[in-house]
Amino acid sequence: MERTYLIKPALDEEYPIVSYGKGVYLYDLDGKQYLDASSGAVTANIGHGVEEIIEAMKEQSEKISFVYRSQFSSEPAEKLAEKIALSTPGDLNWSFFVNSGSEATETAMKVAIQYWQEKGFPLKSKILSRWVSYHGITLGALSMSGHPGRRSRFVPLLADFPNVSPPYCYRCPFNQTPESCKYECAQELDTALSRIGPESVAAFIAEPIVGAAGGCITPPKGYYKKVKEICETHNVLFIADEVMTGFGRTGTMLASEHWGIIPDIVCLGKGMGAGYAPIAATVVSEKVMEPIMSGSKQIMSGHTLSANPQSAAVALAVMEYLENNNLFADVDSKGIYLKNLIEKLRVQYPFIGDIRGKGLLLGLEFVEDRETKQSFSKEFNVTSRLVKIAQSLGLLVYPASAGLDGTSGDAIIIAPPLTITKREIEELVRLLESSMVQLKQELVKQGVKMDD
Repeated sequence: MERTYLIKPALDEEYPIVSYGKGVYLYDLDGKQYLDASSGAVTANIGHGVEEIIEAMKEQSEKISFVYRSQFSSEPAEKLAEKIALSTPGDLNWSFFVNSGSEATETAMKVAIQYWQEKGFPLKSKILSRWVSYHGITLGALSMSGHPGRRSRFVPLLADFPNVSPPYCYRCPFNQTPESCKYECAQELDTALSRIGPESVAAFIAEPIVGAAGGCITPPKGYYKKVKEICETHNVLFIADEVMTGFGRTGTMLASEHWGIIPDIVCLGKGMGAGYAPIAATVVSEKVMEPIMSGSKQIMSGHTLSANPQSAAVALAVMEYLENNNLFADVDSKGIYLKNLIEKLRVQYPFIGDIRGKGLLLGLEFVEDRETKQSFSKEFNVTSRLVKIAQSLGLLVYPASAGLDGTSGDAIIIAPPLTITKREIEELVRLLESSMVQLKQELVKQGVKMDD
């Protein structure tokens, strides 16, 4: 083609054309192999080209691919909702299916506000969230997001929902250590609610592990129990944005389970369809549904393709594949093996400042000075440079933001398919090291000092 007619992420860049995928690998039209170390955008949880999913897609397409949700339900959608209810903890029993994570978080926001309206508290309409967070690109989801880079163009249109600091242990906003920490970052939520007035706040939303905005920021052990207690004290719902962390990414169905809490509303996506079909869900507890069921009997949200049988059948097949192959069981051990290998690289490459995350969701934050945690100057474009170097060598990693202001740091996410083998993990780390070697050489040429 002489020119492209497709709007791509960077309009002045050339992108390889993908040909096909199999397992943890993708291949372009020239036959070049790429190890998908980020599952695309932390999405392809079961790898590419899985025959069972392809067969489920074919079978459903031969029956019916689309019906409008106000006219029909479908067996795949009903079965998927039931399976999610049985797979999630507590009374998280009701699923509202949408097409993307952004739609899932925005629907969660609307459900939370409607819950309080139906209970007779119409003033409870604000949603609190954290800085260094990302909940989606639609205006409602972006209002909840504390991601300065993605907010900046649309600030006049957005609500001021981010109010609280993240549980960013590597760069603690309260200058604490894990030993001295008294959960000031959680306590800040209590302060924010008191200042704003809980009578106007419907919910607090948080990613259990911060993804794109923070490179897998993982909170200290008791953080979420404290957050849940504060929400309950102030009569505020807790929404867990598990779009990136759900469906086994951290070794459990929900990452929230690691901290022993049950959210009032959960947002799922990405790994739900595993890249085989666009689908996401807002999963709502019996507690939240009860006043709506006894009141208006309708959730005021919806999209044309919500709960379409084709996508629902795919997600159901993905869940069955995860279950039949017992994929959750090995996530923790694979993640530990991967992290330990990366830790060895940290000894050789002083710009690796922090390695964090859970299971097969790991973040690497890069710094110019490891002792002071000084970030690289933006002129070095460390994140984008490393992503491009890695791709040129046949490794796909996911770019992320870092730094307390959400703009000044560099990070990547490594999140391969849950099906990755030990040998493939070793190959991943070899390719990552080759990328580090080239990055280090380029930075040294630009005058950056590297003290091994």
